[in-house]
Amino acid sequence: MSQAPSQSSMSPLPDYETLITRRHGQVMEIRFNRPQRLNAVTERLYAELNDALTRVEADGEVRVVLITGEGRAFCVGADLKEHKEGRTAFDRRQYLQGEQIVCRRLMQMQTPVVAAVNGYALGAGAELAIASDFLLMAESAQIGLPEVSIGNFLGGGVTWLLPRLVGLAKARELVFLGERIDGAEAVRIGLANRAFADDGFLEAALAFAETVAGKAPFSMALAKEQLNFSGERTLDACLTAELEGMTFVGTTRDWQEGVDAFAEKRAPRFQGR
Repeated sequence: MSQAPSQSSMSPLPDYETLITRRHGQVMEIRFNRPQRLNAVTERLYAELNDALTRVEADGEVRVVLITGEGRAFCVGADLKEHKEGRTAFDRRQYLQGEQIVCRRLMQMQTPVVAAVNGYALGAGAELAIASDFLLMAESAQIGLPEVSIGNFLGGGVTWLLPRLVGLAKARELVFLGERIDGAEAVRIGLANRAFADDGFLEAALAFAETVAGKAPFSMALAKEQLNFSGERTLDACLTAELEGMTFVGTTRDWQEGVDAFAEKRAPRFQGR
């Protein structure tokens, strides 16, 4: 598979043990960096990912987060070597809660998140990808939820998200059977947004993220919140939220920039103001 595009500027994030971060203009790439373990997750990885996402959301210059994996996997789920003897029930719960915290942040942070699944995305790895706003897959990549097949259980809010994405019948099939599916099938059933050729996959994923980054940030943040949680709201509540959103964005400079750009037949240059 081809290498990632070169970064356009140095990342302001600190050095992490389990992550590589690269800034590409308005896109922040966060790459899982445990290739020797196929990027299997540990408590440290969850903690560092949560820290990175917190810092990115506070950076008004970053418009999109792009998450991918170093090497031949996106993330194959839990690192079973971490579940060795001597870990208490409290230790295990802290580890499991780490995924819940990160996936909640992926779903609720204002900054849109693009998951670029470059290889295997299994278990917790699949759940991290599904919790993102956009799921892109290389054609040869595989995604699956094997937890029930090995006596484990699901996490990361996937029991809430998956039926909303693919329908209850297909969600049962993916969970109960634990079968892996490729990029084309994931797109067909509505689990993934796009599948790109392996050659140049990360370049294509970055181009997709840059397209998202070019949209109005306030409008995206409002749309993300409304779309993600519309299923919990009544029609009247949605209409009220839309009215409040339209009223708010009408007070921003970006709204005027959008109007001016349309009138002048040019691409808008949103500033997040």
